[in-house]
Amino acid sequence: MHLHHTDPLLADLIPPAAAHCGGRPRPLRIGLGGPVGSGKTATVAALCRRLRDTISIAVVTNDIYTREDAEALLRQAVLPPERITAVETGACPHTAIRDDISANLEAVEDLQERIDPLDLILIESGGDNLTATFSKGLIDHQIFIIDTAGGDDIPRKGGPGVTTADLLVINKTDLAPHVGADLDVMERDAMAARGLLPVVLTSMKLDHGIEPVADWISARLADQTNRA
Repeated sequence: MHLHHTDPLLADLIPPAAAHCGGRPRPLRIGLGGPVGSGKTATVAALCRRLRDTISIAVVTNDIYTREDAEALLRQAVLPPERITAVETGACPHTAIRDDISANLEAVEDLQERIDPLDLILIESGGDNLTATFSKGLIDHQIFIIDTAGGDDIPRKGGPGVTTADLLVINKTDLAPHVGADLDVMERDAMAARGLLPVVLTSMKLDHGIEPVADWISARLADQTNRA
């Protein structure tokens, strides 16, 4: 019996990492949020390519009315089709990852039941604004992705996505010279807004651009193993 299916807000009281699935720690759940076009799907694809040979991964994507992000991952063959599932939110993206998480929880639990063992589930939000955050009943850690093309004032604007995510990724650094963005300013403002929380500047278009994000996730997986 899954109480959080009927009362999704109750799930906030039970951190995912504390639960077990079939007698073993359930997979680490990491949410990826950010504005439209920031590179969330490209980041998920790159993470799958980087980690799929060493750990067992699955992905849940969120779109309002389509399965476009899931289909993009399927076309790129980053994982076998049975490891990628889509949620059509039918409303603002933050609703399905924060306010009523039942559809995402069902997708996650279906993956856990069908694929065993699973080490990591990546949950990609639909494109949202700087206020987007994930319910702690859905994910263990949140990555928030912004891009230089959005303007170097984005970190200064703040918002929960920028200020409180466990990892902030400033993506598309290769575009900075073309859009007049100052990466030093973006990094400085991001660090000022986030205190001790980590900031990564990178580009998924560059060789090894995913490495700092993959390394951060690998460290979170190690943390979970040590706690188990």
